[in-house]
Amino acid sequence: MQRRLKTSPRAAPRPIARSGLAVRQANRGDDTAAIATGVQTVSVGADEAGMRVDRFLEARFPGLSFSHIQRIIRKGEVRVNGKRVDSKDRLAAGQAVRIPPLKLAGPSAAEEQTGGDEGTRAFLQSLTLYEDDDVLVLNKPAGLAVQGGSGTVRHIDGMLGALRDRSGQRPRLVHRLDKDTAGCLLVAKTRFAAAALGKTFRSRAARKIYWALVAGVPKPKQGRISTFLAKEEREDDSVMRIAAHGEEGASHAVTYYAVVETAAQKLAWLSLKPVTGRTHQLRAHCAYINHPIVGDPKYFQKENWELPGGIQNRLHLLARRIVVPHPRGGVIDVTAPLPPHMQQSWNLLGFDTTGYDPIVEAPEE
Repeated sequence: MQRRLKTSPRAAPRPIARSGLAVRQANRGDDTAAIATGVQTVSVGADEAGMRVDRFLEARFPGLSFSHIQRIIRKGEVRVNGKRVDSKDRLAAGQAVRIPPLKLAGPSAAEEQTGGDEGTRAFLQSLTLYEDDDVLVLNKPAGLAVQGGSGTVRHIDGMLGALRDRSGQRPRLVHRLDKDTAGCLLVAKTRFAAAALGKTFRSRAARKIYWALVAGVPKPKQGRISTFLAKEEREDDSVMRIAAHGEEGASHAVTYYAVVETAAQKLAWLSLKPVTGRTHQLRAHCAYINHPIVGDPKYFQKENWELPGGIQNRLHLLARRIVVPHPRGGVIDVTAPLPPHMQQSWNLLGFDTTGYDPIVEAPEE
């Protein structure tokens, strides 16, 4: 029997599912690596093949802060088979990873700001769309960062430490959402689930659907966007730009889109299905076809365009739905409601969220 959870567009999140607790608890075990004070070398397991270096360290050492992981990689303190690596490099089974002395993260600023572990757990509970022994799906609010960075102290990753289990295992992020993007965020509660879901995302077996409000109406009303994207550093920021095939640092990105409804040919509600998972992919792709997402501070560059009255100047992008195979069988199928600022816009424009979503029939590759 398949494991499914669907949330109605207008309904509150359903109760948390907790089936099969005894069986899963017996299978889980304590797979958390110890934080060492000296240099150590660990071998990449078969279930970790293909993982990014930074995510490998997150999974192996859940007590490490994200900023610390990035710092030791950037400084060249992490070596794979004796060579320096980048955080995005992929690992192969059997490779030897040299790891420098590690520093266990203390209580995060996020935990302090939400009242410690108890307050943090309550806050995360309020965001929970689905949970079982292996996975957690959160409804990430717009404006809350997924991970820390320069000047960012309050973020989901920092809060997850409050959900450690009895063996000390810390939930791990499986994928990311931009700070200003709301919606479904999948989290693995065990190393087993992190490895299984990591493979699911790398094989593109995870199905994600996003909703966006864009300027103008794309023609045709359903289509495929295929480009190469590369990161461009600016003085105080970075963006993803359209790049040429074969250009150094460029990655292929594919997105399917469909127009769901329109408002006087000035605005369109798009349903988007990314085949690949590049940074800012949907935002860059919508701008590329000259229909940028409303409220996007990085990619909205239409001249002489005025924001319609009553619509907030905030990013109108929602990770609406995620459908993934469950690590232990069955399917996780979760839908997130519109965040308040998008709900306000949908109400103003008369868009009906209960209608048919044409992107469902778009190809998966």
